[in-house]
Amino acid sequence: MAYFDHAATTPMLPAAIEAMTKALSTTGNASSLHTSGRRARRAVEEAREDIADALGARPSEVVFTSGGTESDNLAVKGIYWARRASGRRRVVATSVEHHAVLDTVQWLVEHEGAEVTWLEPDRLGRIRPEALRDLLDDDVALVTAMWANNEVGTLNPARELAEVAAARGVPFHTDAVQAVGAVPVDFTESGASALTLTGHKVGGPYGVGVLLLGRDVATTPLLHGGGQERDVRSGTLDVPAIVALAAAVRHAVTEQVARAGEVAALRDELIASVRRAVPDVVVNGDLEHRLPGNAHLTFPGCEGDSLLMLLDAKGIECSTGSACTAGVAQPSHVLLAMGVEPVAARGSLRFSLGHTSTMAEVRELAEVIGPVVERARTAGIAGMKRLAGTGGRTTAEV
Repeated sequence: MAYFDHAATTPMLPAAIEAMTKALSTTGNASSLHTSGRRARRAVEEAREDIADALGARPSEVVFTSGGTESDNLAVKGIYWARRASGRRRVVATSVEHHAVLDTVQWLVEHEGAEVTWLEPDRLGRIRPEALRDLLDDDVALVTAMWANNEVGTLNPARELAEVAAARGVPFHTDAVQAVGAVPVDFTESGASALTLTGHKVGGPYGVGVLLLGRDVATTPLLHGGGQERDVRSGTLDVPAIVALAAAVRHAVTEQVARAGEVAALRDELIASVRRAVPDVVVNGDLEHRLPGNAHLTFPGCEGDSLLMLLDAKGIECSTGSACTAGVAQPSHVLLAMGVEPVAARGSLRFSLGHTSTMAEVRELAEVIGPVVERARTAGIAGMKRLAGTGGRTTAEV
C-alpha cells in the first residue's frame, strides 16, 4: 500500500510512540496536588517548555487543546468575543481556509452578529499582503489567514500579513497545522497573535493540539470549568498525549530542513512521473512558495472520486480535492477561489508525502496512474452519454 495522504494524518513518529507509551503507564491528574499529580504536572510543563522552545514561543504562550479544530475555534471566536465590546465586529478571513476556520467565522456571522470580509487569493492560491491592507479599518476584530494551504500546498507570507494587521492594531491568527514541521515556523518572529497546530500532522497522536496565544491577546474562553490553561481553556489535561506531542514537535522541527529536501525530491519525481504518463495533467498551487510534500493535480476529463477509488483498488491512497456534503460531490472551495472551473476542480487529487514516504511508493503510483486515468476518462464519457440519452435527467428521474 502506497500512502499519499500525510496532509490528512501522518504516522506517529517512534519517539512520540515511546514517549506516550511510557506516560500511559503512570497515573496522575496534572491538577492534583499529591505526588502523582505533581509528577503529571511536571511532565506537562516540560512538554510545554519543549514545544515553546521548538517554535520560538514562551512557555506561557502554549495553550493545550484537543486539536486543530478546537484551537481554530478558540482563536477565532475567543478573540472576536473579547474585542466585540469595543465595537469591532468585522472578521477578515481568507476564502481558502480550512473548514475549522470557515465554518467558525460563518457561525459568528449567523449567531453573534459578526460581519465578514472574505480575502481572496491570487490564481496560485496565495494571499497578498497588499490585498489585506486594502480591507482593514477600525472595525476589524480579527484577521485569520492560514500559513500553508491544506489542499494545494501554497505557502502564505505569514509574517508580512501579520505586520499589515499589526499596523492597524488588529490581532492576526494563522492556522499553521500544515506548516509546522514542514517549513520553518517561529511564533515570535512571525508576529502572529495566535497560531494553531495539531499532533497528528507532525507525527504525534490524534486528539491533542496547541494554540500558541500571545500573553497580551485578550481571549474569551469557549470552555468553562477548571481553567487549567491560563483560564482560557478548561479541561483535564491529557498527559500522555501532550508528552507525545512534544516529542513529535521537537523531532519534526529538528529534522525539518533535512527532511524537507528529501520529501520535496520525492514530490518532484511524483509530479514528473505522473506527467510522463498523463501529459495534460495540471499542477495546482504556487510552484515556488509551496509545501515540500504537496502535489495537487488536476486530471482533465476525470472525476476525482472515480480516480480516488480506482487508485485505492490498486493500493494507492490519496485524497480528493473536493468535499462531500450530504453525499453530493462539490468542487473544492479552494480551487474555485483560485479561479479554477468547477468541472476541472472536480477532477483533482491531492498527493501528500511525509516522513515515511519512499521512492518505491512513487514508482507504484507511476505504474498505475496512466491506466487509471484512461479508465476514469472512459467511464466519464460513458456516463455523459447515458445522461445525454435521458435528456439530461438522472436515471431516477426517468
